[in-house]
Amino acid sequence: MDWKPDFSSEIPLYVQIKDSIKLKISLGEWAVGTKIPSQRTLADQLGVNRSTVVTALSDLIAEGLLEGNTKGGTRVVSNAWNLLAASPPPDWSSYVQAGTYYPNQPAIQQINRAEFQEGIIRLGTGELSPDLLPSAQMKKIFEESSVNPFVLGYEEPKGNLYLRKQIAAYLQGIGIHTSSSAILIVSGALQALQLISIGLLQRGSSILLESPSYLYSVHVFQSSAMKLIGLPMDEEGVRTDHISRYKKGHNASLLYTIPSFHNPTGTLMTEARRQDLMTICADEGLPIIEDDAYRELWFDNPPPLPLKARDPNALVLYLGSLSKTLSPGLRIGWVVAPEPVIERLADIKMQNDYGSSSVSQWAAAEWLGRGLYQEHLVFVRKQLQIRRDHTVQLLQKHFKDIAEWSVPAGGFYIWLRLTLDIPMHMLFERACKEGILLNPGSIYSRHTGNYLRISYAYAKREELEIGLKQLAILIKLLHRE
Repeated sequence: MDWKPDFSSEIPLYVQIKDSIKLKISLGEWAVGTKIPSQRTLADQLGVNRSTVVTALSDLIAEGLLEGNTKGGTRVVSNAWNLLAASPPPDWSSYVQAGTYYPNQPAIQQINRAEFQEGIIRLGTGELSPDLLPSAQMKKIFEESSVNPFVLGYEEPKGNLYLRKQIAAYLQGIGIHTSSSAILIVSGALQALQLISIGLLQRGSSILLESPSYLYSVHVFQSSAMKLIGLPMDEEGVRTDHISRYKKGHNASLLYTIPSFHNPTGTLMTEARRQDLMTICADEGLPIIEDDAYRELWFDNPPPLPLKARDPNALVLYLGSLSKTLSPGLRIGWVVAPEPVIERLADIKMQNDYGSSSVSQWAAAEWLGRGLYQEHLVFVRKQLQIRRDHTVQLLQKHFKDIAEWSVPAGGFYIWLRLTLDIPMHMLFERACKEGILLNPGSIYSRHTGNYLRISYAYAKREELEIGLKQLAILIKLLHRE
């Protein structure tokens, strides 16, 4: 709920809560059939005792608006106009359950809600801290004149031409030689995956990918009845010696990989492994989706050239993004692919949203065209390296005897393996109550339940110190229970 009771009011808290819920029901926000949040959740959200919530819900149940039971929770069963209607209102819960797109995992839904609560220390968030976002520079860009025309209308299907030319020039610097006609602007790399799933693949296809993988935490392919087939990893990246067997055994349609500073493990695929991957996929005729959103976030040395830079057979669909380096709010990413693929994806994108924001595309073009993006990357790399080093020091101080980890050479993440046997779901819940938000490894693979994805990109220095210290205490307490 986005409403809070007025603790200074003479009206009792339970009455305020009851009236607020009745208003949501009367407005149709909580339609008939809606399962409302649990008593504990409501109490936490509203900052009141659970008994206060129980009193309010009991009154609403007595008035016939709600119905509760121990198994199914509490649901809306009536509203003010329902009693007068000739036919019952639609059961929106049945519509919701009938939708073909899979819902997020419950843990991810909880994470998405908790991220915007005040006082939460976000130890797993895959996003740059607001302190690292160039807000002042962005404002200055909009205030200054530019040779790049500013438009408020729709852009062409592939996206702003000036931006695509700037991206083509930028990509040459990392070994990818392409033209603006082979680039599609998308609303972040995630939209690129959605377009690929519905535009290039048949329902029921199988996708090879690293395990664990970020792709398990979203349902882009699964919602189209596609199967994700996990390939094991080691310290050099995905195990290429398994690709041929898995490809034949599962009749795989393509391979998805994050070779540079992998999400969630932080692994950097070596040069030798990249060469092996391209050779094997070329021999197998297996297309590759290369998600390279993190490649610019290196610390001491740049990563090896992208897979796309060694792609004479046009095997690779290359995904890039500004979300991890410049601004997640711009929602600007790109796909590099053969022109027939770009034309197909552009057509589907126009049917879905009629193009990414023209304002965001203009701003992105300015960052690239003026050379500001490269300057910003130098700043971000330095700050992330400082944050990584500080986080590693904290782990050595508090987790030396209870966990293992590798130090990443870039990106956002440290893949932390707990060496104590504890129930991870209980750690997640208790940490939430303590104001610490975690990304458990089970989000990214069912085989990594004893892992945590620790991000040093978002939380402030003092938040990392408090959060990691308290997390270590919680782990030790759970182990003793």
